[in-house]
Parts: sequence; structure tokens; C-alpha cells
Amino acid sequence: MKPTPSSSANPSDRARVLVIDDDKKLCRLIGDYLEPLGYEVAAVHTGPDGVERATVEPWHAVILDLMLPGLDGFEVLKRIRAKCDVPVLMLTARGEEADRIVGLEIGADDYLPKTFSTRELLARLRAVTRRSVRGAAASSEDGEPELVVGALRVNPNTRTAVLGDEPLPLTPVEFDLLASLARARGRVKTRETLLEEIRERDYDVFDRSIDVHISSLRKKLGDDPKTPRYIRTLRSAGYMLINPDE
Repeated sequence: MKPTPSSSANPSDRARVLVIDDDKKLCRLIGDYLEPLGYEVAAVHTGPDGVERATVEPWHAVILDLMLPGLDGFEVLKRIRAKCDVPVLMLTARGEEADRIVGLEIGADDYLPKTFSTRELLARLRAVTRRSVRGAAASSEDGEPELVVGALRVNPNTRTAVLGDEPLPLTPVEFDLLASLARARGRVKTRETLLEEIRERDYDVFDRSIDVHISSLRKKLGDDPKTPRYIRTLRSAGYMLINPDE
């Protein structure tokens, strides 16, 4: 994984959230709601400003709108992912499944429609910031041993994955998904179990999100879904990580 600004944020501090949205009223509403709950919220209102703030400062999460002046949300997300793996919640007014799939494929960790409830915003934000804080804390401790599957090595403590000699540039969700599969190597994980383990929520599930993240993982592993070397799909059951050497 690439270094992330979020990893330098002190987990004992207030969680820092950047909102990238040209709707200034919505930005104020998000800040007014989250700040009393212990979050530090900043907002920018153009795509270029969003890329700059997201990639040079430490954040626990970014809330990113799709419709932005200067650069649209997809391009902003691409540029953020080229430099860091800070968790990103994609925010869309259109709520179309195609937009969510594209965003997840580019590297978004989760999505929110602009009709979100405050309960939903808080639950999803807590999930991604919890992963960010947990990863930063784990990197400074001795903990779970490295997970080895063939040439693939997954280190839960440093939250890094290496295939052969090449580091894998994974998003936080992709890493959690790969680690979950690696812990259960040789055994099937259902989509529902994976969602429960990596998303930490049990409502409003986007059914195709796991499939999109698995597809992205396969690309980064150089895996062909028709003849998989690492991630095998079991129809109507789920996914399983296998050792290509066995």
C-alpha cells in the first residue's frame, strides 16, 4: 500500500474529516452535525482544492461529491488514489448504481446518496475512520503474524501486501477484504460475512460492492476470474483465497 496521510493522524486526536463539495450549506450542516460528536471537519468547494487538501494533510476520511467545479469527483478520486489511500466516502446526488460502481472501481471505500440520514452518515464514517485508526495503531504494535499464500504476503500490522517483490497499492477496504480472505485461506467466505467484517454495518447494503472490490483486487493480483490463481468464486456461495502453488 502507498503511504497515506491518514496514517500520520494521531488516533487519540479528534478524527479529521475533509468534505469536498461545492454545496456550502451541506458542508456546514455536516460540520454542525459531526463536530459535537468529536470530529474535526474542514471543507473545500472545488475539485483542484480537494486534491490539494486531501493529499498534503493528514485525514481520517474524505467525503467527496461527484459534481464539482474544476475537476469532477471521479477525477479527484483518481488523483487522490495516485498519492494516498485515505478512506473516501463518495457522495452522489444522482444515486445511480453505475456511479457507485465506477467510484468503487476507482478506489472509493464507500458511498452515500445525498439523501443520506445523519444516522447513516455517522455509521459509515465511523466504519472507515475505525479502519484508518486501527491500521495506524496496529502498525506500531506487535500483533498478528504475516499471512502468506503462495507468493502473496499480507501483513495485518503494517497493513501492507506484497506479491512476489511488488507492493500492492490497495485501498483500506481492499486491504481488509484481502486480509479477511487470507485468514480464511482455503475456506469460503460469503458476501454477507465479508460485508459484516469489512464494512461494519448491517443495513442498506449495496449488493454489488463486494463484487466490485473483488474485481479490483483481482486486477491488482493479475488474476484472471476465468482461471483464477488466487481468488476463486463459488457460485451462490462466495469467495475463497487459494494458494496457486498447491
